[in-house]
Amino acid sequence: MATAAQWIQGARLRTLPAAIAPVLIGTAAAYEMYSFILLNAVLAALVALLLQIGVNYANDYSDGIRGTDEDRVGPLRLVGSGAAKADQVKYAAFAAFGLAMVFGLTLVVITQTWWLILVGIGCVLAAWGYTGGKNPYGYLGLGDIFVFVFFGLVATLGTTYTQAGQLSLAAIIGAIGTGLIACALLMANNVRDIPTDRKAGKKTLAVRLGDRHARESYVLMLAVAILLPIVLAPARPWMLIVLLLIPACLMPAWLMIAGRRRKSLIPVLKQTGLINLGYAVLFSLGLVLSRGF
Repeated sequence: MATAAQWIQGARLRTLPAAIAPVLIGTAAAYEMYSFILLNAVLAALVALLLQIGVNYANDYSDGIRGTDEDRVGPLRLVGSGAAKADQVKYAAFAAFGLAMVFGLTLVVITQTWWLILVGIGCVLAAWGYTGGKNPYGYLGLGDIFVFVFFGLVATLGTTYTQAGQLSLAAIIGAIGTGLIACALLMANNVRDIPTDRKAGKKTLAVRLGDRHARESYVLMLAVAILLPIVLAPARPWMLIVLLLIPACLMPAWLMIAGRRRKSLIPVLKQTGLINLGYAVLFSLGLVLSRGF
């Protein structure tokens, strides 16, 4: 029987900044358009967090029953370690998805954006299908695309739209940036697991690219995300404060390129999560300070 601490560890708290970051950016973009709505922002944050927790438990369950987690380097896996029964972890995932849908439906009712129900259903199906079902797309190297779409574009632009009723260039740039950093976090995780994933037949993008190119792609994604806000600088000069994040990227980038031992890549997950959160804070601050410039 898993302890409360093990359940919390199984929720993979280090990945949660990837859920908060797009909501911060999307809300800041709405604020720039004089359309900030606190309740809508809170509901969007709850949906994003619960979907992230749900997908973490779903991955734990699906990888666990496939045997992918039997020899894994990294944080605790509830099913793979035997700390919890597979069905318990599956129901925990369903509970998180269910709560996310409740808060999402509340947001839809408030904003009268009924078409977002289809987006919400797509989010849940994508979260489960990453490693679940007969043909999980995460095993085909498509996980990174879905992370970029759902934890970058959908989460950010959905947050902006449910407050402002429209989108902006700033929202789109922010969505791309935070989506790339979320992909970088996934890449760091998958580079660490290349040997065990290859053995288990899990052909992630990292496995397909190979160790060297996968590591280089991590650095490239961070670089593009950090430099992209420069596009907004002519009209929003405060956006340049995002560049202050460059020093924070140097250590994880170096570890990804030079760290040969798989365990040396574990801290990169936490560092990348914090980079995503820092990116969201600085990007949002840049938008707020530039409003009316």
